[in-house]
Amino acid sequence: MAFNDTLFQLGMDLTRSSTAQKEESIGTAHIAHNNDEDRKDFFKERDGVRFAGTHLIIDLFGARRLDDLKHIERTLKRCVEAAGATLLHIHLHHFTPNGGVSGVAVLSESHISIHSWPEADYAALDVFMCGDAKPHLAINVLKEAFEAQDVVVKEHLRGEELEQLKWQAAAPKKAPVRMPKREKERRVAAA
Repeated sequence: MAFNDTLFQLGMDLTRSSTAQKEESIGTAHIAHNNDEDRKDFFKERDGVRFAGTHLIIDLFGARRLDDLKHIERTLKRCVEAAGATLLHIHLHHFTPNGGVSGVAVLSESHISIHSWPEADYAALDVFMCGDAKPHLAINVLKEAFEAQDVVVKEHLRGEELEQLKWQAAAPKKAPVRMPKREKERRVAAA
């Protein structure tokens, strides 16, 4: 019983089927692309740096409507559209008692995730997109939709270290060369 009470406090009630359980019974997602020409998650190059995609960590402060599931869903769809990305699926979960929302928009190019704390007027979002998508265009959509007073954005180019790490991994290992004592003595004597 304590297990069920704990899950209930986290917003999960085992006596009712969740949205996730219903989705799992529907089946698996369709393949978004059938050949390499249709791929939307390819590596990019900017300023001579090759990377997998742009990952934005976005914090919204003084934000509103962070407990409104329909508004959050519409906003995520607008972010996807503004960024030129391809939406595959959105899943949102409403927590009780604070009304916070946690969820993700799954994209061909990766994802947008959100976790909100309406009682603190704060939301944390990850916007990660590969290929030709433009994740920076989602920032203003989020700021306007949630009427955020302050927005803090941090950017990380995912996988930019890949080439360097692959090069290091492929480099021959430099094992110390040990000559037999006699060989060493001969070389010294010959010199």
